[in-house]
Amino acid sequence: MKMSSTSNNYLLDEKVNFYKKILNQVPDLIFQLTISPENDFYFCFLNKRAISLFEVKEFELRGNPIDSISSRIHPEDKEVFFDTLYNSKRKLQPWTCEFRLVTAVKGIQWFKVAANVEQDFNGNTQFYCNLTNVTSVRQREILVQESETRYQFAVEASKKGIWDYNLKTGKVFFSKESLDILQLNEFDDINTNLQWDDRIHPDDLQDYLDNIESHKENRTPYFENTKRVLAKDNTYRWVLSRGKVIDRDANGCPIRIIGTHSDVTSNKEKELELLGNLDIIIEQNNRLLNFAHIVSHNLRSHTGNFKMLLNIFDESDDVISRDECITYLKTTSNALSETIDHLKELVDIHSTIIHKKEDLNLNVYLNQTLEVLSKEIKDSNVTIVNKIDEKDTINFNPAYLESLFLNFTTNAIKYSHPERNPEISYSSSRENGKLVLLIRDNGLGIDLEKHGEKLFGMYKTFHKNSNARGIGLFITKNQIESMGGTIEVESKVNVGTTFKINFNEEV
Repeated sequence: MKMSSTSNNYLLDEKVNFYKKILNQVPDLIFQLTISPENDFYFCFLNKRAISLFEVKEFELRGNPIDSISSRIHPEDKEVFFDTLYNSKRKLQPWTCEFRLVTAVKGIQWFKVAANVEQDFNGNTQFYCNLTNVTSVRQREILVQESETRYQFAVEASKKGIWDYNLKTGKVFFSKESLDILQLNEFDDINTNLQWDDRIHPDDLQDYLDNIESHKENRTPYFENTKRVLAKDNTYRWVLSRGKVIDRDANGCPIRIIGTHSDVTSNKEKELELLGNLDIIIEQNNRLLNFAHIVSHNLRSHTGNFKMLLNIFDESDDVISRDECITYLKTTSNALSETIDHLKELVDIHSTIIHKKEDLNLNVYLNQTLEVLSKEIKDSNVTIVNKIDEKDTINFNPAYLESLFLNFTTNAIKYSHPERNPEISYSSSRENGKLVLLIRDNGLGIDLEKHGEKLFGMYKTFHKNSNARGIGLFITKNQIESMGGTIEVESKVNVGTTFKINFNEEV
């Protein structure tokens, strides 16, 4: 049985109403936009959600609906909205656009439109549109972007680099600021932890590895280490690294560490300079205290002797006793004069800012010393072994070099072993480009464990020798150090002693 046209129309209307109900339930905004060849706009369909979100009234859509819609589009987005719309109409290609609507109740809302386009037999362009509210997505993106901008600004303002270490892959992300510290850039292909570690100064590497391993094992709450890292120009920069494990696996093993880099070269150099100055100050203070102790102790001894002898002289009527007191007073006076000379010599060494220097041949000064001491050498049956190169010279003070050879040679003779003839050996060499002088004897030797710290002290003696005054080594050490050199000693009781003088010609 055939249905009548009325029945067909009824069924069609029912289907249309059904689809409209379905479309009105869709959370997205569904509408059909028609644009005539004359660019007149009208909506064939607009679901209820679209009407609600656009905050338009139905009567507004009966006139020229584009005016109502256009008035709600954000001014900054109108141009792109209509440019993309007309371009899609002209090319009959799908229309996509993201824009903002300014609504009275909800304020600014972000929408994304996607539409299929076709043209009917009357030349009208039909847009079948799906409009999605993406406001929450855009707001999150804006927040993330603002957060990243603030973070980047904070990083740039603090001049700190960022590193992100993936322990599973060994890959590390280094920010531009981190690479800048080492004068590197993204083209230098520094993207693994090993590539960074290879640049750490060998003296600092183990401490760095221990620090980061301690944090990875959760023994410290965070990682912090300062070390020297090789820059592109082959100089070392002091870098402060801080970091923290932010992800661990089910077994507690670290997966990811992030942290910062700071260039602390300037601060570290100032710190090292300050420590160096502090060492100098401490050394000078120690010398000053030692000098004050020497002055106090020795002068007090002499003045005590004077006071005692004068009291005896005043209390005695015996001529012989008084004569003896006068003799002792002369002896004490000579000893005081000698002490003052020694103290003056010490003051002269340390108060002279610029010491006289000349290019001196070591052999010439050694031979002069041996000639001066020829009688003592002969009387003591001393064997002299000279291994100093004839061409070896040193930029040094002439008086100090003469004193050096004289003091060490006389000490070697004075403290020779009674059971064997003394032998004194002199030799020279170069260590790290600097001249080194060795003076070795086979004498009594010194117990360095017992006397090592006092070896170069003023008036310190270690053998029962009536001629020992304990001033030679003290003065010689001060002379060598005033010229920027150092002195070392090796000694064994009943075997002998070796003095090693490290000259510094740069000072």
